[in-house]
Amino acid sequence: MISRRNFLKTAAVAPLVLSSRVRGQSTPGPNSQINVAVVGLGGRAQEIVATCLGIPELRVAAVCDCFAPRLNSSLKALADKDITCAGYLDYQEMLEKERLDGIMAITTTHARAWVSCLAMVAGLDVYIEKPMCLTIAEGREMVKLARHYKCVTQVGTQQRSMPLNNWASDLVKNGAIGKLKAAHVPDFISPLTWQPKPAEPLPDGGRADWWDVWLNQTPLLPYHSELHRGWAQWDAYDGGGISFGVTGWGTHSYDQLQRGLGTDLTGPVEITLEEEVQDRPACPDKTRQPGENETGAPYYGMVLNTTGPRARVSMRFANGTPVYFTFDGNNGPGLGAVFEGEDGIIEINRDRIYSTRQDLIADRSNPGPLSVPETQPHIENWLQCMKTREKCNADVEIGQRSTTLCYLINIVRKIGLVNKPLHWDPETEKFTDCDEANAFLARERRPAYELPTI
Repeated sequence: MISRRNFLKTAAVAPLVLSSRVRGQSTPGPNSQINVAVVGLGGRAQEIVATCLGIPELRVAAVCDCFAPRLNSSLKALADKDITCAGYLDYQEMLEKERLDGIMAITTTHARAWVSCLAMVAGLDVYIEKPMCLTIAEGREMVKLARHYKCVTQVGTQQRSMPLNNWASDLVKNGAIGKLKAAHVPDFISPLTWQPKPAEPLPDGGRADWWDVWLNQTPLLPYHSELHRGWAQWDAYDGGGISFGVTGWGTHSYDQLQRGLGTDLTGPVEITLEEEVQDRPACPDKTRQPGENETGAPYYGMVLNTTGPRARVSMRFANGTPVYFTFDGNNGPGLGAVFEGEDGIIEINRDRIYSTRQDLIADRSNPGPLSVPETQPHIENWLQCMKTREKCNADVEIGQRSTTLCYLINIVRKIGLVNKPLHWDPETEKFTDCDEANAFLARERRPAYELPTI
C-alpha cells in the first residue's frame, strides 16, 4: 500500500490512483450506475447523501471523514436504511482501494480544494460544495487541474440547475426589462479572525493524526472545540461560511447575480468600499415586517440574531452595470439578486421570483418551482455530464468566478480604503492598483497539504 506521505509526494506529478474511466473502462453508459464517494460527513453532507439515495443511477460506494465519531454515525445512518458502503478515515486509502467514478467534496472549506484536486489527479469527476476554495488563487489552480485532467466538475451552487431561476435569469439577459440600470444584492457578513485559546483535550478521532489532517493547509494549532465545531466563522478556514455570511449565503446570491448579468466567465473591473467596516447586526430593524412580494421572507427569521463585520460595497462591470451590496438580512433576496431595468424589476431568489412586470411572470413559458429536493437536479446534471463529458451547469470556472466576488468583498473590507475604487483585472485575477490587496489573493499552505501541480 502506498503510504500517505509517499502519495502526497507523487500525486503532484502523476495520477497514481485511477478511476474506472481512466483504467480503461468506458464512460458510464446511459443506464449504468455511477459509483461515488462522499468526503466530509458534516450536516451538509447528510443532506447531500439523503438526496443521493433518491437518485437510482447513483451509488454511494464509500464515505470518508478523518474524525471517527462522524464517520461511524454516518455509517450507522446508512445501515439503518439497509445501505452498506465502505467507510474510511484516510482519504488516500479510499482512493487507492475503491473503484470510483467521482467524489463529492463536502469537507470544511479549507480542505475542499486539496480533496478535490487529489481526486482530479486520480482521474475522478468531482462535485464540490460551495465555496469551492479558500482563496482566489487556490480556485484558479482547481480550474487548471480540472481542465488538464478533463474532469467533469460541479460546484454546489444548486440554483444553477433550477429551471425557474435560469428562466428568470434569461429574461434579464435577453432584455425583457430593458437595459439594466443596476443590480442589488445583500450586504453579507465577513468572517472573524480566530484568537488563540488554551488547548483543550483532544477527542479520540480514531486515528492519531486526525487533528493534523482536519487542519489541512492551515497552521497547526492546539485543539479547541470552538474551532473544530465553529470553523466556518473564522477567516483562516472560510470566507464567512455562516448563514448570511459572505461565502455562506453569499456564494449563492453572487452566483445568481453572475447568471443574470451574463458575466459567468468574467468579473467586475472596479470594487469600492462604501463605508467603514463595523460589527453590525444582519437585521438592524428586527421589527420590520416583509411585504407580500419579498422572495427572501422565508429566510429572514434564520438570521435575526446574527452579527458580524459588515460594510456596504459596490462593484462595476465592464459593460457599465453597477452592483450595490446593500440589503440587510431581513430585506431583499437573501440567496438571490434584484435586477433593475429601464422597463421593470425582476427579483430572483432560490426557486422564487417576483417582477413588477406581471405579464412576464404570467407567461406560459414560466416553468414554475421544483417538485423534487432542491439539490437533486444539480446532482443529476453532474451525473449526466459524467456520461456525456459536457460541462456542468456550475462548472468549476463558473464557480471560480462567483466565489471570487465573495473574496473580493472580504479583501476590500480588510484593506479598508473607504470611497476609493480598487481596479480588478478579471483576466489576470489581480488588482491593478493595490499591491496590499493582491497580498490576500493566496496563502501559504502547510507542508504535506500543497495542491498537486501539472
